[in-house]
Amino acid sequence: MKFDTAYCISLDDKLSIYDVRDLNFDETVDFDSDREYFLCPHDACRAAFADENKLGTFNAKNVNYIRTPHFKDLPSTQHINGCPYGTSRATGAGLALDETDEEREAHFPSELLLTRRQYVRKPVSTAAAQDLPPMPPPVPAATVSTPRTTPSAPLDKTSVFAHPVECFVSNYADKDKLKRMPLKIGEQTASYWSFFKKIEYLQDNKGLIYWGKVKAIKDYTLSVRVDFEKKVWFEGRPYSVNVYLSKQLIEGYRKRKAFLEEIRLAITNDRPLYCFFYGTTPALKQVPSKKDPAKTFGVFSGDIQNLDHFIIREAPGLDEA
Repeated sequence: MKFDTAYCISLDDKLSIYDVRDLNFDETVDFDSDREYFLCPHDACRAAFADENKLGTFNAKNVNYIRTPHFKDLPSTQHINGCPYGTSRATGAGLALDETDEEREAHFPSELLLTRRQYVRKPVSTAAAQDLPPMPPPVPAATVSTPRTTPSAPLDKTSVFAHPVECFVSNYADKDKLKRMPLKIGEQTASYWSFFKKIEYLQDNKGLIYWGKVKAIKDYTLSVRVDFEKKVWFEGRPYSVNVYLSKQLIEGYRKRKAFLEEIRLAITNDRPLYCFFYGTTPALKQVPSKKDPAKTFGVFSGDIQNLDHFIIREAPGLDEA
């Protein structure tokens, strides 16, 4: 079976597959999903078996992916009778996915939290440590709260931008569903369909998730500019749209290695790519002409402020968007 939530032994908490991906690429913590033990998130089912009754992961460590990431049963995984994660047609947020929904994200978080989730490894007794597999060292104190002062993020919320993006991308063909599902970011609440705004309509409303097909990616030695294919019409004229990622922003990013790999792959990728971002609304600017610096031309441009809320990826379902 496939599902997107699992219990992580070392963190003593339930994580989404997107939490796991975020931790795998985070250079400020020591985390490797291949060395972790993930168990059934259903409390009674998990308690009925030994810790070796673990789950596997799919697309937990690939920088780029097309098929939806998830946890999965291994051939040895068992579930108790009545476990909602062990049935073939479980319903509800975070529960097992029907085989027919393999390519679609079924768990829609109701809110994108703008404060990144924190994690604390649980203490392991000497006796218990003898029976558990080797675990990574504790997460550095600078990245966690000790003792924990805030509860875990509810399972219907996420602080990982890739999660709502995957919901939108993988369910794009089902527009009625996207129009039904609510999403809150900051003080704004709208349907998924309304929150994801095509780049050419960025003037309709501020503070949304803007997205569009990538025309070109310009690498300026660690700084990056992403040009969009579609243009914005303003006062009867079409204007190009781009976003800029500064060298300082990239160099200080906690997932710098993964991000640079993502950009390198994107630049060499000859298949259609799409860019999604939140927290920046491109505005009309006048920039000098390369041919004649004394002249300027207009372009809608924005500086990305947070790479946690920026994604470039393939999205075959959007090719006709």
